Amino acid sequence: MTTNATLDSKVPAARAAVLDDAHLGDIKGALGTIRLDDTAERKGLSAKLKTLLAIVGPGLIVMVGDNDAGAFSTYGQAGQNYGTHLLWTLLLLVPVLYVNQEMVLRLGAVTGVGHARLILERFGKFWGAFSVIDLFLLNGLTLVTEFIGVTLAAGYLGLPKVASVVLAAAIIIASAFTGSFRRFERIAVALCAGSLLLVPIYFMVHPRTSQLAHDFVVPNMPGGTGQLATVMLLIISIVGTTVAPWQLFFQQSYVIDKRITPRFMKYEKADLWIGIVIVVVGAAAMMGFTAAAFAGTDGVGQFSDAGAVARGLADHSGKLVGVLFAIALLDASIIGAFAVSLSTAYAIGDVFGMKHSLHRGVAGAKGFYAVYAALVCVAAAIVLVASDHTLGLLTQGVQVLAGVLLPSASVFLLLLCNDKQVLGPWSNGPKVNAFTSAVVGVLVTLSVILTASVLFPNISSGAILGIMAGCGVLGVLAAGFAFTRKRTATAEDPIDRTGRDNWRMPPLATLTRPVMSTGRKIGMGALRTYLLIAMVLVVIKLVQTALGH
Repeated sequence: MTTNATLDSKVPAARAAVLDDAHLGDIKGALGTIRLDDTAERKGLSAKLKTLLAIVGPGLIVMVGDNDAGAFSTYGQAGQNYGTHLLWTLLLLVPVLYVNQEMVLRLGAVTGVGHARLILERFGKFWGAFSVIDLFLLNGLTLVTEFIGVTLAAGYLGLPKVASVVLAAAIIIASAFTGSFRRFERIAVALCAGSLLLVPIYFMVHPRTSQLAHDFVVPNMPGGTGQLATVMLLIISIVGTTVAPWQLFFQQSYVIDKRITPRFMKYEKADLWIGIVIVVVGAAAMMGFTAAAFAGTDGVGQFSDAGAVARGLADHSGKLVGVLFAIALLDASIIGAFAVSLSTAYAIGDVFGMKHSLHRGVAGAKGFYAVYAALVCVAAAIVLVASDHTLGLLTQGVQVLAGVLLPSASVFLLLLCNDKQVLGPWSNGPKVNAFTSAVVGVLVTLSVILTASVLFPNISSGAILGIMAGCGVLGVLAAGFAFTRKRTATAEDPIDRTGRDNWRMPPLATLTRPVMSTGRKIGMGALRTYLLIAMVLVVIKLVQTALGH
């Protein structure tokens, strides 16, 4: 860990920007401990493995938490309605997952300040409110979908709805209220292990692996022209459930709460890759065994919810498979609720300056724990009083909204990672900037296609390809303009990265707030206005779908 003696002389320990003394000290992970004064170099496989085990947690939990109840619904719909034809979307999302989460990992380890706090401090309340309000609203809706997953799993297993929801809420709250970061992480890691139930389900259903391998690497758009708008809606749902905005806020704050510093960056990146592999394997397995279970049946194209998927699996491969899927759904719903609730409580703690750490007991961070518990209780109550039809529509809508709002979150992330006062030698290089800018462009393109499909329900595939080509041309022109302005005649990466393992961001109060150019304000305002319109049109599309249009 970083100590006073090891911090860079430009940023002494007394001036590091860590906001809470609970975020300083030994790393007490679920699978090991690293003492604050342990600054020895890790030599040998055994020492490196012990360090990795102690660090594992943030990347694993944020990724597996993303394979939540909404993911079960989205991947189940993709498999039941379109077989394995949309598997290729998962492969394309792997680099997006890594780059986005690696950037917030750097922000957390280097700054010691949560994502919401950084946005507000660096961009001001006006611009920061856009990102933070999005998070609060979307997280609240997402948390409701987690309890929908609980009710679906409980219903299939023959458990009473009210008792199941109340018990799940009690478990979620009690796990965080122990006042021990290690105990919470051990519970979360155990739930992550439970997600591996999807692997034996895959082999018990035995889908065609050769077909899965083909569709994983060969893009294919299923359905005719009449279904193109619906398919695009589902693709955006897959993007939204695989790369969700809450992940950015969660991982940055969790890295800080676990007391991880730049010295352990490579181990945390390994932790992130472990999580990515597990989430992609789980998602692919769900699409694969759902496709196999419903192929050649009347259920193809008739997806309703994850509970129906469990029944279909049982009809195809036996009752045990259905039970295992329901248990996996229950496990995923609880860990998703853990992560989303904690992400929101961390962010609210950032915004309002409350003490927020799992290292503190309830008495030491009353506001933080109150927010966490209130979120869980409200979401559980909504699920108990709302109709099943409304909840089913909400599950799909949340994933689509997450996909629509992701460009806004990615833009703020990109700006923060290019802020040299914040990240210094850890700032983005040209390649990461180019890739992330391209990702934002693709996400905006998808939302444009969604908008067009709502306005013109019978839009042709040629028109969609035209939109993609037009957005591509605009993206290339914008990238060329930006590259020309920032091009230097010196090196490809002009940032001096020497000694960065010991560099920490100075206190926020000592930093000069960046001045936003008129062009950037216009661009961000235009993006925000468009995304607001897209959100409204998503709601229209979902209502049309609910009415059977």
